[in-house]
Amino acid sequence: MAPEPPAFVRLAAHPLRWALLTALAGGDLRVRELVAQAGEPQNLVSYHLRLLREGGLVTASRSTFDGRDSYYHLDLDRCAGALAAAGAALHPALRPETPPPAGRIAVLFVCTGNSARSPIAEALLRRRTAGQVTVTSAGSHPKAALHPGAVLVLSEKFGIDVAGQRPRHLDTVAGDRFDHVITVCDKVREVCPEFPHHPRRRHWSIPEPAGDPGSFARTAAELDTRVRHLVPALGQEARS
Repeated sequence: MAPEPPAFVRLAAHPLRWALLTALAGGDLRVRELVAQAGEPQNLVSYHLRLLREGGLVTASRSTFDGRDSYYHLDLDRCAGALAAAGAALHPALRPETPPPAGRIAVLFVCTGNSARSPIAEALLRRRTAGQVTVTSAGSHPKAALHPGAVLVLSEKFGIDVAGQRPRHLDTVAGDRFDHVITVCDKVREVCPEFPHHPRRRHWSIPEPAGDPGSFARTAAELDTRVRHLVPALGQEARS
């Protein structure tokens, strides 16, 4: 009797579910946006989203801008583990390897205050790409200074010193060329302007960290996971 395909293969092999996974690989999206991309009725999309959530590949969280909305997020770590397990089930020699970025790519991270989420993402991407990617962050309503919690978590958890960095306004980078613009809060996604040269837009639905140190550690960990998975995508783009 032939062995059962791995659970990930069975779950992802459905054409609509694969389309949803592919869409969410580019960033967090709302149901109506997934409906528009998939070109299928909302009840059908919602049904398959439920299966993906039950399978642990997709999570959902309420929008911090409009609580009536939910953003769906692809758990890339879970997908990576499931894909590796599926490959190992077929042949132990299957080990996916993705080269790092090559060539100059410019990325802009945006949040409202440019005091926590976007500068954390900026610092983490710069560290993970070792100068191979030009990284900037800005805010629609920048604060006077970086949040001490952001400065502390970058220093203690990652050895990155951003104490001398100051928030900047989106207007100061409006004329710059970017290949990717990534919004990291729900509020700023609604007001982020268009940029010249048509950069790729992504959204990461990251709640604003609260005042306790643990909140900043969790935010930094989530951003580091997302940045870690962004790096090979940038590398693939640079070579294409």
